[in-house]
Amino acid sequence: MTETPDVQWLTIPDLTDMLGLKVSQVRRLIEDRALLASKIDGVWKVPAAFIVGGEPLGELKGTLIVLGDSGFSDEESLRWLLNTDDSLGVSPIQALTAGRKAEVRRVAQALGF
Repeated sequence: MTETPDVQWLTIPDLTDMLGLKVSQVRRLIEDRALLASKIDGVWKVPAAFIVGGEPLGELKGTLIVLGDSGFSDEESLRWLLNTDDSLGVSPIQALTAGRKAEVRRVAQALGF
């Protein structure tokens, strides 16, 4: 994935500092799909928008499961979450942050059909 100018990216060390976790714990969050990372210039990075109030956005994990069930790869999921979706009027991650979880997941489900 190419780095988008309007997306702030956090490295694993950034996340360990921000979340107060060990590197292995941050990697576990990624493995468990509580966070989604992309390798950019050889470094694993997570969009800063996935962290809200000093924690991974709780609604992200379930949304990633829905996207995976709809046939999305991790890169496709990242792209969809970060770019404006016409039916939502904003990016899905912005809609999730605004509490529109059900709407985001309905749109994600519809994409798989």
